[in-house]
Amino acid sequence: MFTTLIDPASLASHLDDPHWIVVDCRFDLTDRAAGKEQYRDGHIPGAHYAHLDRDLSGSKTGTNGRHPLPSPHEMRERFGRLGIGDGRQVVAYDADSGIFAARLWWMLRYMGHDAVAVLDGGLARWVRDGHATRGGVEDVAPATFVGEPRPDARVTVEEVLAGLSDANRVLVDARSNERYRGDGETLDAVGGHIPGAVNFFWQENVAEDKTFKSPADLRTEWQRLLAGRRPNQVVMYCGSGVTACANLLGMAHAGLEGARLYAGSWSEWSQDAKRPVATGADL
Repeated sequence: MFTTLIDPASLASHLDDPHWIVVDCRFDLTDRAAGKEQYRDGHIPGAHYAHLDRDLSGSKTGTNGRHPLPSPHEMRERFGRLGIGDGRQVVAYDADSGIFAARLWWMLRYMGHDAVAVLDGGLARWVRDGHATRGGVEDVAPATFVGEPRPDARVTVEEVLAGLSDANRVLVDARSNERYRGDGETLDAVGGHIPGAVNFFWQENVAEDKTFKSPADLRTEWQRLLAGRRPNQVVMYCGSGVTACANLLGMAHAGLEGARLYAGSWSEWSQDAKRPVATGADL
């Protein structure tokens, strides 16, 4: 069972296995139709497409962030449509660095499905390593997904607010340092970060070729940030609950399991002017 990352050769050897489900998660925040168009142009043979807005996000209320989580019922239905059921190994991929694929990875784990991995290096590495793609849209046989949320995998906005004075908690912001500081915010109306949060930009998990760094290297970097605290004391957030999942994947790849996701993230937090905002560099 693959539970964090998988390399192209290992995936290629299982493409004809009916118990393996491959999901293309490519997406462009500036052109929301681009991912599906790219999928139609060429994808890993047998892969199905999952759209960040339609398949991996729930309904927006105006106060719950840009990519709120779907309800458990919606996740079961959507995973079933993708052919994901008990006993299926899922492999998610995107263009290269895994940020959108990591969202599906985390959602499946949150719903109790551990047999899910992200293709390390994405479609770019798949092609670079000489593996074929094909165009069009793949047929999918629906499955019955049965899973329950793991409540200890996420926290709510109320829990984040209540824990602001908890010195044992590590609140980690996965956005770029500029957005963390509150400089040049382009996606949300308010710039800055949640008070007390430290910054670990999600791109720090990957090397120049967009593959994840070694478990040993990542473990060193994350343990430096944790400063002796346990992984289950970490609460991860980003702009809308997407790139934070790449940080969670990086920690899991490093053998540091147990960190939680604040799915609403900055786009939810900053909607309420009563919630405190900090700007500037790390504390």
